[in-house]
Amino acid sequence: WFILQYMSGFGNEHVSEDPRCPGALPEGQNNPQVCPYGLYAEQLSGSAFTCPRPTNKRSWLYRILPSVCHKPFKPLEDGHLTHNWDEIEPDPNQLRWKPFEIPKAPQNKMDFVSGLHTLCGAGEPRGRNGIAVHIYVCNTSMTDRCLYNSDGDFLIVPQQGKLLITTEFGKMLVEPNEICVIQQGMRFSVEVFGETRGYILEVYGAHFELPDLGPIGANGLANPRDFLVPVAWYEDRQVPGGYTVISKYQGKLFAAQQDYSPFNVVAWHGNYTPYKYHLEKFMVINAVAFDHADPSIFTVLTAKTTRAGVALADFVIFPPRWGVANNTFRPPYYHRNCMSEFMGLIKGHYEAKEEGFQPGGGSLHSMMTPHGPDADCFEKASKAKLEPERVADGTMAFMFESSLSLAVTKWGLQTSNRLDKNYYKCWEPLKSHFNPKYN
Repeated sequence: WFILQYMSGFGNEHVSEDPRCPGALPEGQNNPQVCPYGLYAEQLSGSAFTCPRPTNKRSWLYRILPSVCHKPFKPLEDGHLTHNWDEIEPDPNQLRWKPFEIPKAPQNKMDFVSGLHTLCGAGEPRGRNGIAVHIYVCNTSMTDRCLYNSDGDFLIVPQQGKLLITTEFGKMLVEPNEICVIQQGMRFSVEVFGETRGYILEVYGAHFELPDLGPIGANGLANPRDFLVPVAWYEDRQVPGGYTVISKYQGKLFAAQQDYSPFNVVAWHGNYTPYKYHLEKFMVINAVAFDHADPSIFTVLTAKTTRAGVALADFVIFPPRWGVANNTFRPPYYHRNCMSEFMGLIKGHYEAKEEGFQPGGGSLHSMMTPHGPDADCFEKASKAKLEPERVADGTMAFMFESSLSLAVTKWGLQTSNRLDKNYYKCWEPLKSHFNPKYN
């Protein structure tokens, strides 16, 4: 009977109840002495109680059993999930990875949790300040188990294969070229439909928000109305064999058993929810006279620090658009940055490196490590006839940018065996065009 439906708006106060139980939401108060249908009231807080109203995040859930009904948590094998940033020596080089390999089923069944691999990161979840970049590769659905992240928020970027994500708030279908955010503490389970791969940006200690628009005005970039929130859906399902609730806590995994489905929320209201967004909805801003605008104009979501204008993490995309700048080298310019830049590719070819940078792979340009177009791109763009042209049609590259200096894991540098040892060679053909007699 269930058809996927969504509510619209970023950070809105939403109310939702499963239509099978009309009137499940209490009227006029949050926790009545007796809730409708004999439900339990439970608050999920994503911010301190005393946060200013604009940043106060919480939702009330009305559920068949409260989430406290479980056996004690016990350590679970972490696999390749880590926040140990000292397991290998730092590497300041430009790094590029070939597409990460997806295990083959049925020889090696791997679901979303067992398929998490930490590539790089910085900071520490106990101190509530930091980020991690994970790759997920999986080939089977999570069965009678769910995950919640006690450490922070997951921004999930599918690259191959769609994800049907069941949350306490309802269901979301997230396909490549869409993203979703599962915020701290929200329980979710992932169903897949074959070989599946993507990227995750995890932030500790901050939530994602829409960037300020400044002189752009009231509209543009990712518009609030295009973010979608699931509607309430519940299952009243007993699991005699045991349902496993997995907690990512202080960087480690723990598992607890219970005998019922955690997706037993009949109704909910609040502004602390999971949400998804389609990248094609992004309203692109670009230079229309001359020069190449900084990539910050492509920011979809940001997780702020206490320093104005300095992000713990930005999620930036490079969508299809028109290039019209006059007398301008139009691809990205050569650059050294006080921020760290991890790039991934969902589909197509990235404009500054059409060879070598492939969908399902990635690159990391660390603090003050120079980077920019490869030699072939530079020569072509320097000689191109400057007419209005479509840029990045049929492609979608993205960037996780952070003010933190990111350490790469042993899995990223060695175990994955996907590091491109020849990346630096793409700049070797660059030659001097200097002529002191000609200007």
